[in-house]
Amino acid sequence: MKDGLTTNAPSGRLLVILGRKADPEPRLVRALTGPDTPFVLARDATNLSASAVTVLDEKSLTAPITNLSELPPGDYFAQALLISNPDLRSANAPGNLFSDVNKVHLDPAVPQTVGLKLARQIPLEKLPKDTEMIRYLKVPSPLLSKFYGHPMYLRAGIILPRDYDRETTRKYPLWVRIGGFGARYSSVKSTMSQPDFRRTWLADDTPRMILLQLDGAGPLGDPYQVNSANSGPYGDALTQELIPFVEKTFRAIGEPRARVLSGLSTGGWVSLALQVFYPDYFNGTWTFCPDPVDFRAFELVNIYEDDNAYVNQFGFERPSERTVKGDVSLTMRREVQSENILGTGDSWTMSGGQWCAWNATYSPRGADGKAAVLWDPQTGKIDHAVAEQWKKMDLRLVMENNWKTLGPKLRGKLHISVGEADNYFLNNAVHLLDDFLSHADPPYEGRIIYGPGKGHGWMDITPAQMMKEMEAATKAP
Repeated sequence: MKDGLTTNAPSGRLLVILGRKADPEPRLVRALTGPDTPFVLARDATNLSASAVTVLDEKSLTAPITNLSELPPGDYFAQALLISNPDLRSANAPGNLFSDVNKVHLDPAVPQTVGLKLARQIPLEKLPKDTEMIRYLKVPSPLLSKFYGHPMYLRAGIILPRDYDRETTRKYPLWVRIGGFGARYSSVKSTMSQPDFRRTWLADDTPRMILLQLDGAGPLGDPYQVNSANSGPYGDALTQELIPFVEKTFRAIGEPRARVLSGLSTGGWVSLALQVFYPDYFNGTWTFCPDPVDFRAFELVNIYEDDNAYVNQFGFERPSERTVKGDVSLTMRREVQSENILGTGDSWTMSGGQWCAWNATYSPRGADGKAAVLWDPQTGKIDHAVAEQWKKMDLRLVMENNWKTLGPKLRGKLHISVGEADNYFLNNAVHLLDDFLSHADPPYEGRIIYGPGKGHGWMDITPAQMMKEMEAATKAP
């Protein structure tokens, strides 16, 4: 297959996606795992010109098959995509080039060349329009700009409380909200469009506060909002740049007692991490089904003791996802293979996906200037020297090693829940954290709640209940 480029193009990751349907376009299919996943070919492309021809064939990396020769004969909708935006590692990032969708019949037994032209471009970024209660921000970040060597920005969505424009002297607590993996700041629009949330937010008995939705997009995928050797000082940028700007601009109280956090999944880990790493800055976290909070249960991998991420101690392929009934729906090898497809250098550690974001956040920087690799992309063999470096991001270990000083600062601030049938086995790590916190001295005086038979995304309380607990926490003594 050939991709004839007809426009100037930068370097990046070049994909050809073979979907079974034209709508949505193959390039917009988010998951490269599951029964309906498209077939994808990929390779790196460097300094492309308008007249260049780049070939993707049986030598290219492929998924979910291991070679193009395994492609089932049939009709496909083919589309090429060049992932090239250096600051937002996403298939749909502004500036990325793509082709039209081309319906083709393919049979590996029949030699054939399909031409796809990267003639279209995703439009440059434009903030959504503000509304009466919703604001969108793109704030310059000197800290991130210094780290990356070029201008970088912090994006955020704001939901204002009812009567904000009428009560012009009133100041409000700040609720910092982090969504699931890759959740964008613009999700505040869909949040306010949900009838239950909107009804709750506007109700007479709902506490008045400002909701700050953080952005889950960065140069290596979701930046996880903490200081990282590879993604940069996102934690300091949040606490020293974005939050002070928001509090000043939107009449927030601007005191530690009036800042609270919540998050689910990726946001669950982030909300807990921000509370742990900035214990004097925030006054409580409501954390739901967090990403692994103890790396002895990094999903089902013990990164300190296991030798291989893909194969367990019994010699079987290790699951990475299950149904609430316990059926395996995805393996580690298959999931990471899908990220190898997206990653520069055929590596999941440069994909911008879930496993890439974890590795970028937790790993030290390697000699090549990229994040040190926790395990080999092809074999899954774990590098235990790198695993040792992850300990500074292992939240249970950080708390346990520093509880003498952290304990009093976190007293009553931790509210955690998880389903016992979490689809990604995240309950295992929460139990390990619970083993420590339940015996911690001084007592942590928070709560950890488990949902029997509940899967990923389960919450032990409603948003209305959570906001009332937040209000109680933020009231002045």
